Amino acid sequence: MSEHIQLSIALCRIGFYTCLQKLCCKAPPPPRPEYDVVCIGLSGAGKTSLLSRLCNEISDGTIPTTGAETIKKYWSRYYQGSQGVVFVLNSAASDEEMEASRSELHLALQHPQLCTLPFLILANHQDSPAARSVSEVQKYFELQPLNRGKRWILAGTTTNNMEAVRESFSQLISLLEEKEVLPSRI
Repeated sequence: MSEHIQLSIALCRIGFYTCLQKLCCKAPPPPRPEYDVVCIGLSGAGKTSLLSRLCNEISDGTIPTTGAETIKKYWSRYYQGSQGVVFVLNSAASDEEMEASRSELHLALQHPQLCTLPFLILANHQDSPAARSVSEVQKYFELQPLNRGKRWILAGTTTNNMEAVRESFSQLISLLEEKEVLPSRI
């Protein structure tokens, strides 16, 4: 009989602990939603390096992706189902490359599958002496007129300051979450 009493007490303690935990302790946070985001930009912009560092992968010795320009016409196949866009540009590029990057960004901003999505525009290589400032990039890319009806963030980045990159992605996540709360807003 004493075994039965001890078993009951143990079950009571477990039940009490479980009940107390539910009443007093915070539950684990709800899982964060996942988003499908497409990352585009011209060769040499630093897409692979930034994303590798962001995912805590070692980016020393990252080999530039080759052949990306020849498959640019297929980029739109990756757009389907995207909820946001990360556009990486080389802020230290030549005038010709900056013009090509500007053209690609404007095409993406007008693309039917992307035009309503939030954009994170990363002016990469800000640690280069030839880098254009974020305000110069904004002016050169004519981003100010896009404020009407577009949701975008422009940030300067470098692989040497991943905290700034993480902050930029946090801002993009805020835009993505805002869209979920306000689905009618464009």
